[in-house]
Formats: sequence, structure tokens, C-alpha cells
Amino acid sequence: MIAELSRHKSTLRMLAGFVRPYRGTLLAAATALVITAGVTLALGQGLRLLIDQGFLAGSEAALNRSVALILLLTLIIALGTFARFYLISWLGERVSADIRRAVFDHLVELQTAYFETNRSTEIISRLTTDTTLLQSIVGSSLSMALRSALTFVGALVMLAVTQLELTLIVLGTVPLVLLPILVFGRRVRRLARRSQDSVADVGSRAGEAIEQIKTVQSYTREELEKAAFARQVEAAFAVGRQRIRQRALLIATVILMVFGAIAGLLWKGGHEVLTGSLSAGELGAFLFYAILMAVSVATLSEVLGEVQRALGAAERLMELLQVPARIKAPAAPVDADDLEPSLTLAAVTFAYPSRPGQPALQALDLTVEAGTLLALVGPSGAGKSTLFELLLRFHDPKRGVIQLGGVDLRQLDPRALRRQIALVPQQPILFSGTLWHNIGYGDPAASKERVMEAARAAQAHDFIQALPNGYDSDLGERGVRLSGGQRQRIAIARAILKNPRILLLDEATSALDAESEHAVQAALGRLMAGRTTIVIAHRLATVQNAERIALIDQGRLMDQGSHAELLQRSPLYRRLAELQFQEPPKTGKPPLSGPDLRAQRL
Repeated sequence: MIAELSRHKSTLRMLAGFVRPYRGTLLAAATALVITAGVTLALGQGLRLLIDQGFLAGSEAALNRSVALILLLTLIIALGTFARFYLISWLGERVSADIRRAVFDHLVELQTAYFETNRSTEIISRLTTDTTLLQSIVGSSLSMALRSALTFVGALVMLAVTQLELTLIVLGTVPLVLLPILVFGRRVRRLARRSQDSVADVGSRAGEAIEQIKTVQSYTREELEKAAFARQVEAAFAVGRQRIRQRALLIATVILMVFGAIAGLLWKGGHEVLTGSLSAGELGAFLFYAILMAVSVATLSEVLGEVQRALGAAERLMELLQVPARIKAPAAPVDADDLEPSLTLAAVTFAYPSRPGQPALQALDLTVEAGTLLALVGPSGAGKSTLFELLLRFHDPKRGVIQLGGVDLRQLDPRALRRQIALVPQQPILFSGTLWHNIGYGDPAASKERVMEAARAAQAHDFIQALPNGYDSDLGERGVRLSGGQRQRIAIARAILKNPRILLLDEATSALDAESEHAVQAALGRLMAGRTTIVIAHRLATVQNAERIALIDQGRLMDQGSHAELLQRSPLYRRLAELQFQEPPKTGKPPLSGPDLRAQRL
């Protein structure tokens, strides 16, 4: 209970921080709210005058004055309500937009390890659905709650002024009304959080199936996905049904108690009028205020469920904002531009957070001199791509140190470090949008001429020009409208445009045909000139002429040297070459068999 209250206070404090810049708007809305509530309460006195001095006194002039007063008060209420609703709705839209931006800005700064252990579809659900829910609450439900609370207090004061004895009876029923609000309110809040989580699960399931629709259809698993999605939907519906039932019980209980109390007041007040101790106008005003109180309490009980739901959504959003960024710049970072582009790994050990007991790299030592080319080879899962992620400082090593120009990467601003590097992955990721946007991502300030030059260097210009809208063609989500080879050439063009000092190439030509590969290899050759380059080679044929090849297996550096040297002294490298070239390499030694190779590796 204490922990829950502390969490709610923390959430409300963070929300208050987003509202604080708009204090002026909030003050104006509050002023309109107070004026509207005050004038609404004054209607009760207008009603008293209408009955006592108009109807009962038989005065037409008094009747006209009373009706005119009521119309004037109604006009003021209408204008005040417009101002209150507009201002508070604007505030809800503005605050939710600010929260959405703040959450996204924080997310893109987080370490990639966070996204390995948290589903992206759930994060997107929080960023969109939860902020939309929060906006509707701040923009409308909160306004209704404040208006009802103020009206309740004002009506209670006017009741006491009008008839104190009856007011004491009303006050005696208040605890009975508040009790169900407190009991059911806690249940609604708990179920609201579960409901938001279940809705996020539904979105996550749908997002995965749609994103991988080709795999779903190629394996004819449409019915399986339909059934799985139906289970998620029904689970979300079950939680939502519980939440709705609790809210319905809350509203029904409050209405029963409130209007039951009004019936009792009407009976008691009627007797007072019959005995002459209370005028008909005073009873009418008293009932008007009692109804105002009843409506206010009913509104509060209804809005409470929405506010509790919004509080659950706010907690989910604030959780994202409170995730610590573990990869960040030091207080006084070293200027990466002043360092030579040499790379050193000393006794580097690393395991992914999702697989802490399985080291991806183990005590790895490796040096890449500035302006040189190093090829990384080894079996699948050896740790080659992990090495790239550490060089880009997507993660920090568990032990050991990685240096740029002799300086630990942790002493550099991660952005400044990454500006020195261009990565071309084996499976390039493109954005929905045009070719201008996707290639220009390498340097958003580049002119169109430079973008086209980069495309020509990557052998992409010709196929781009053949597209219906050329460089203005929309590529669709993840570049789905291009072939694998075309996507890879766009990624290469992007890297060329970035013009980095360090290149990381993960078999950058694997999806190209022989003719295009030859042309792109020539382009990459020009790009690599004078740059520090590390190439992950899944095909030894692409790197057999490299000056230095590093052989990695099970996260360890097994050997390094030229292609010929590794063939001579490394059984593992010789085995890889044998499997790829489909003939025993001419080394003067027979290739090792499987048992011999395992013994050698042990």
C-alpha cells in the first residue's frame, strides 16, 4: 500500500512537471471554472426568487425579472463553459504531445540492450495508446472532475446557508457515498493497469504477424496466427469486462445512495413547507443544490474510473522515462575528431544482457592500425557482429577495454564516436520514405548532387532512375519495394555519403549478382582507400587477397595472418576454406576430418 502510494505520488510529480510550463493556461481555465461554478450556484437563488416572488406572490414584474436573471446567468455559464472546455482540452493535447515527445526522445537515447529485453510493439503501444488515453483524461475527464468537485463544495455551502438542519442530514450520508468510491476505485485502478497491459499484448501480437506476413503466409500459418490473436483479444476483453463491471457497480451504488438521500430530503423538506417553517422557494433552492451535489458525486464516481485508468497509463509512460541510459557521454568527453582512427581491443569479454551466461566475446585482443584493412572470418555465432556492436558502443564490454586512437571509448561522447564510423550491415535497414531520405540519412545536410554521386558510386543510380518516380519513389516499410540487392546498394550509398574515417562492412555485397558485386567492390575499394576498415566475411573468396585476416571462433581470436598463412597453420580456417571452395586447398597437408578438427580446436 505504501509502495503504491509512493509510486502514484512520483507519477503525479512527473505529470505536474509537464503541466508547469503552461501555468497561465491552467490559471485561465481555473478562473473560468470558478466563475462558471459560482454562477451555476447563483441559479439556485434565481430559482428561489422565481418561486417565492414570482409564482407564489403573483407578481408578473417579479416573474419577468427572475426569468431575465436566470437567462443572464445561463449566458455567463455558457461562455464560461466554452472557455473552460477549450483551455483545458488544449492543455490536455499539449501535455500529451510533450509527454510523447519526451518519451520518444528518451527512447532513442537508450542502449540497445534495453530493446533486446523489451518488445518494441509494447513500447510503441505505450507511446501511442497510453498518451492518447492520457490526453483524453487531462483534456476532458479531469475538467469534469474539477468542475464537479468545485460544484459539490459550493452546493454544500449553499445548502448550509439555505437550511442548516437538512444540510446536517446530507452530511450524514456523505461517508456512505465515499465508501464505495474508495473501495471500487482501488479495484478499478488495478484493473485499468492490467487492461492497458493486455491491450499492449494484443498490439504486440498483431504487429509481429503483420511485420512477418510473408513468413506467416509461406508457412501457411494464417489459422495459427488468427487463433493466437483471438486468444489475446479475449484475454484483453476479459480484463476489460472486469474493469467495466467494477465501474458500473461503483456508479450504480453512488446513484442509489445519492438519489435515495434526495428522496429523504424531499420528504423531510415537504413536511417543513407544510408546517410553515420553510418556504416553497427555499425548498426549491435546497433541492436544486442537493441535485447539484448528487450530479457532482455521480460525475465524480464515473470520472474516477477514467482517471484511475489514465493514472495506469501515466505510470507506464513514466516507467519509460525513468529507464536509465547506461551508454552516455562522460562529464568531460575527449574530442573524437582529434584521435587517429586506430582501434584496439584488449582482453574484451562481453555477454548480451539477455544471455548473461553465454559470453559472445572472451578475452579478445585485436588491433587495427589507422588506414588499414582487417577481415574477420569464422563460423556463424563466433562473435563477429558482436564486435561491431561494441565498436559502435551499442554495449560496453563486461571486462577489458576498447580504444579509439588509444583512448577508451567510454571517455568519448557516443555520438561523436559514431560520427567517425559507417556501418553497412548484411541485412540493411531502410526507412519508409523516398530515396532522397534513405541515402541522405548518411548526411542530412548533403546536396542532391552529392546524394546522386553516392548512388552512382554504389551502382544504384541506374536502377533508381528506372523507378516510377526516380529518387522521389517511396520505398514502403523497411524498403519492401526494393530487392535485397537494391536495398544493399542503397545502404552502401548511405555509407559513402557519410564519408567516415572508419568503415564496418558486414559482407556488404552478399545480396548482389556477380556483375553488380564487381562494380560495388570497386566502389568500396575507392571508399576504403585511406580509411580504417573492418570487413566481416562470410565468403572467404571476398577476402582471400586481404593483407590481414582475423579468425574468430566462440568469441576468441584463434589466429590472424594472410589467407595463405592461415591455410598453412589453422585447421579451422582450412576447414572453412575446404567447405566453401569445395576442393582441398593446396597446402601440402591433407585437410583434417571432423574428429581431428574438434581435437585441434580443443
